[in-house]
Amino acid sequence: MTRLIATYRLRGPDPAVRARAIAVEQSIEMPPEAVAVPRILTEVLGEVLDVTDRGGGVADATIGLAAETVGSDAGQLLNMLFGNTSLHPDVTLIGASFPPALAAAFGGPRQGIAGLRARLGVSGRALAGSALKPQGLDPAGLAALARRFAAGGIDLVKDDHGLADQAAAPFAARVAAVAAAIRAAGTHTRYAPSLSGHHGTMRAQIRLARDHGLDCFLIAPMIAGLATFQALRAEFPDAIFLAHPAMGGAARIAPDFLIGTLFPLLGADAVIFPTHGGRFGYSAATCARLAAASRTPQAGRPALPVPAGGITLARVGELLDFHGPETMLLIGGSLLLARETLTEATAGFMRAVADHPHRDR
Repeated sequence: MTRLIATYRLRGPDPAVRARAIAVEQSIEMPPEAVAVPRILTEVLGEVLDVTDRGGGVADATIGLAAETVGSDAGQLLNMLFGNTSLHPDVTLIGASFPPALAAAFGGPRQGIAGLRARLGVSGRALAGSALKPQGLDPAGLAALARRFAAGGIDLVKDDHGLADQAAAPFAARVAAVAAAIRAAGTHTRYAPSLSGHHGTMRAQIRLARDHGLDCFLIAPMIAGLATFQALRAEFPDAIFLAHPAMGGAARIAPDFLIGTLFPLLGADAVIFPTHGGRFGYSAATCARLAAASRTPQAGRPALPVPAGGITLARVGELLDFHGPETMLLIGGSLLLARETLTEATAGFMRAVADHPHRDR
């Protein structure tokens, strides 16, 4: 019998009773007394392995769930971990560990940190990226920004995750213009367009982008759907996927598990997350756990943590000290404030990253 081990944070009285209810809900979803097949009771029914009191009416419940109920489908994995239980407001999914065979079935990052560094030709320092924004710019305007970023030596330029297939900058026109602008800059900069729409649309977007020489893509797994992300990873094994955290805070799943562990397990080569001290509310401890989780190899390869979310140029040194060199700092608005001197500001950002003396976390 092979089980994955899930941990839930419970708030309220009688945590042992709540844990037993979750074990049933996330497995057979019916009264065990009504089950007539002994194997189901011994091998499929969830098993409460531990309940630890954390004080203040909070407890952590560790529950073993049958791996056979997951198969190799990413959507079903999330369903069995937290499907019905996510409807209970007193429960948070804070983590899970996976048996090797199940982890191998999902595969983890295709490229990971080493593959991303190899594509960019960058070693010995942290990576650096920025985003094309705001929405409403036409392809020519976005391409002009991209060229100035590239001229400043940025490693990666991604679409803002809000760029989709809008009338102002349709995907095909935007990708063609931005890819051409970056090629014209003649630097090592990579461009990651944002994928949107249903699975068939995203597949077509990747194929179109590849015709322009692109191999990096931004995807929001919680918007696209985990099964869609899984399918794209399988269909395009040479692609690099950056996972965006949009909607990642809507399901009461601990971000260090969802973004730091689950997204890489399903194939994210790099994971973007809002770092502490920015415009979102993640704590330094949460960010440290998330970054460490992403660097923990999933099916053989670690993923690159990409702190973002309101980073300023003044914080580059502080954040590199905190996150270490196996990191990509993603700065958007703080660079775009430079406007006409964007290329010079980007070059200054790259010098700050390259010259930072910190080399080991």
